[in-house]
Amino acid sequence: MTRITLLVGLGLLLVGSSYAMQDDPHFTGKSVVMDGKDLSVARRSFDAGARSAWHYHDNGQLLMVEDGRMRTQKKGGGIKELGKGESDYTGPKVVHWHGAVPAQSLTQINVGFGGETRWLEKVTDAEYTGK
Repeated sequence: MTRITLLVGLGLLLVGSSYAMQDDPHFTGKSVVMDGKDLSVARRSFDAGARSAWHYHDNGQLLMVEDGRMRTQKKGGGIKELGKGESDYTGPKVVHWHGAVPAQSLTQINVGFGGETRWLEKVTDAEYTGK
């Protein structure tokens, strides 16, 4: 009985995987929908001058500006400003912060790629202003 169950299961898996591998008429060439169970997506608003603490993500993060202006910095690098429609990727375990510019609010969309977020110390006013 166990062998029959195993064979039926493998057969269903083969049929299902061959269906998933078929060409999608909306794309040219092979394009397969991948499992997104490790992805997280969120929107966050920041008042002018508000920002996160220094932190990093085990598997990286993608930030997109939906509205307003963003200020972001990776540890050891310069401050970068982004406007509506712009994005920034931070790789795995890269310490960084992000938030609104001093005179304008921000709505951001962030995409996480699984793992945890490790929070560190707060960004000082001197770090935020680049002094």
